[in-house]
Amino acid sequence: MNQQSMYSAVMGDAFNRLADPIRQFHTFAGRHEFQGEVEVAAPATFIAKLLAVLLGAPLKATQGPVRFELLAKPDTETWTRFFPGKTMRSTLTKSGNRITERLGPSLLTFALFEVMGTLEMRLEKMYFLGLQCPAWLMPQVTARETGEGQMLHFQIQVTVPFVGRVASYTGYLIIRASTFHGGARESG
Repeated sequence: MNQQSMYSAVMGDAFNRLADPIRQFHTFAGRHEFQGEVEVAAPATFIAKLLAVLLGAPLKATQGPVRFELLAKPDTETWTRFFPGKTMRSTLTKSGNRITERLGPSLLTFALFEVMGTLEMRLEKMYFLGLQCPAWLMPQVTARETGEGQMLHFQIQVTVPFVGRVASYTGYLIIRASTFHGGARESG
């Protein structure tokens, strides 16, 4: 029996308005691997670099191939990003009508929105080392996915007030059913 994906459960009817590659990516179940290309910008300051180390984010500006491993269950997904020279892993969990992401010592809570076929994740709350981040220090996060053909394009940027850019990467993944590595693919 197929279960509703975590993202479709959180987004409801808005999920069906996402571009096909985005919707397909967020309905995979089990273990999958995707290939693509990425361009990474380095952290902007020394303090931003220290934060990037804690989060497991890339530390150097680079571009090249990216490999992405997805382990998707109905209420939890593990994302492992293999950037050139750096691996970054996070765990995403369904939390009511929100998605939380555990990334190093941080716990981020996102609301999901469909905007003209794109997926936007908007940061609502953040805990770092178990302490809630005050509003004046809340990172500005751009987390956007667009889709075209068989490609899921992503744009991620995290900027902390008074610190600068901590993480920034853009690129794409090729989304195909042949990425299957165990488990079952859900129908959308």
